Amino acid sequence: MKKLIVTLICSFISLGMNAQSVLGAWENHSTSDNGDQLRNVVIFANGYQVLTTYDVTTGKFIHTNGGTWALEGDIMTEKIEFNTENPELVGSEASFKVIVTDSIIEIVDKGLKFKRIDKGEPGELQGAWLMSGRVIDGKTQSRDTSGPRKTMKILSGTRFQWIAYNTETKQFMGTGGGTYTTIDGEYTENIEFFSRDDSKAGLSLKFNYELIDGNWNHKGLSSKGDPINEIWSVRD
Repeated sequence: MKKLIVTLICSFISLGMNAQSVLGAWENHSTSDNGDQLRNVVIFANGYQVLTTYDVTTGKFIHTNGGTWALEGDIMTEKIEFNTENPELVGSEASFKVIVTDSIIEIVDKGLKFKRIDKGEPGELQGAWLMSGRVIDGKTQSRDTSGPRKTMKILSGTRFQWIAYNTETKQFMGTGGGTYTTIDGEYTENIEFFSRDDSKAGLSLKFNYELIDGNWNHKGLSSKGDPINEIWSVRD
């Protein structure tokens, strides 16, 4: 079951419903070959999605893949931008037929079902974002978001995940994710997995955030305790 899910490039569409019905987060639970309990979470934002598998108990990161998605009829087609298990698939496309209800997505050919976690709400920051700059010593250093090297963050109504990767070299640099809240200008991440350091699972990080001219300004301390002041822009 685990092998099937982690090699699957998840792409979904609802029958008789529009693409908005897919937006949000979905989950599926499975068991690894050695009996570990795994959680498989998919986050859909406008035009972009990510699937990640991690150990429920330890937070150990297992696999992630994702990219762009577009729908036609009852078929969702994804162009793969990153895949930690099969990087050779980066740049290729995969299409699947699915059935979507208000609470379930089923991949028809595989018989796999994912249960809905949220519908993209409350989600003030719901969507796909690219890191577009940093503020260092009071000066903004912009980052070109049009190149192959990207740091993307995808948020549903309650879940977040960031991914650093390069579509040209097919290199994956890291990812982390979990749940989040936005309350009174404070953005809190509750980490459930972190590919670079499993021990960060369970950590909560609080940041000040503000939307300025559509850009997400993000200030606080990283998981290492280092000060960060980042700018994120909505990915078109």
